[in-house]
Amino acid sequence: MIKIILADDHELVRTGIRRILDDINDFSVVAEAKNGEEAVQFCRKNAPDVVLMDVNMPGMGGLEATKKIVRMAENTRVICLSMHKEHPIPSQVMQMGGFGFLTKDAEPDEMIRAIYKVAAGQKYLAPEIAQSIAISKLAPDRDNPFDILSSRELNIAMRLTRGQKVPEIATELSINAKTVNTYRYRMFEKLGVTTDVELTHLALRHKLIDPNLL
Repeated sequence: MIKIILADDHELVRTGIRRILDDINDFSVVAEAKNGEEAVQFCRKNAPDVVLMDVNMPGMGGLEATKKIVRMAENTRVICLSMHKEHPIPSQVMQMGGFGFLTKDAEPDEMIRAIYKVAAGQKYLAPEIAQSIAISKLAPDRDNPFDILSSRELNIAMRLTRGQKVPEIATELSINAKTVNTYRYRMFEKLGVTTDVELTHLALRHKLIDPNLL
């Protein structure tokens, strides 16, 4: 039996995924988390085989939660889900120890296949994402500028584009505001921007955020 935790801040999304997984005799959904903090807590308590982790959640968020789970739970493997197909985020997920990445428009059969593969110790990337990463490596001049950010810098960048303020980010990441500002200035320098507005425009240009959510 493959034990699974669902982590997504939208109850409707969790309900839809659970209905799909409940039809598979080999799967057992042992917990549902609505944010990154709960995902980490439930992993400590339930020792799941696989976590289906939404990248964009309030609080700690999926990226930070993935990093913590990978460090604390050697036998738990994380598959991240996102609406965004651009490769900086899936690349970061895989670099920090995630085992898979799916887009939220993936077919149920693909999600089931990914869970089986990841539970067996194999990495899984949605085909279109794998292709995007491969193309970027073959054509470095087309690389997304967000590729050069560290996972923490990318995490903070995505929060800033959602309009979060430095004190709020500091609280959610359990670091002080001065540290957040250090990451922010370093990130601005790498990307060649000077304000949060310019950062948001750059993220929109490279399809890292959905303009309908702004």
